[in-house]
Amino acid sequence: MGELTDKIKGSVQEALGEAKQLSDDPETKAEGKKQELKGKADKAKGEIKGAMGDRI
Repeated sequence: MGELTDKIKGSVQEALGEAKQLSDDPETKAEGKKQELKGKADKAKGEIKGAMGDRI
């Protein structure tokens, strides 16, 4: 995936994760935290790709 795609995917995952964390269910909250962290990782991956010109 390209830089922009990774950043968009990361933002969506992060937002969905944050929304799940608002749940009263502890399992859903944990899943939301995991999804939020994955989103942050995807965004970071996109930023790295941007800095390296998609060579990774």
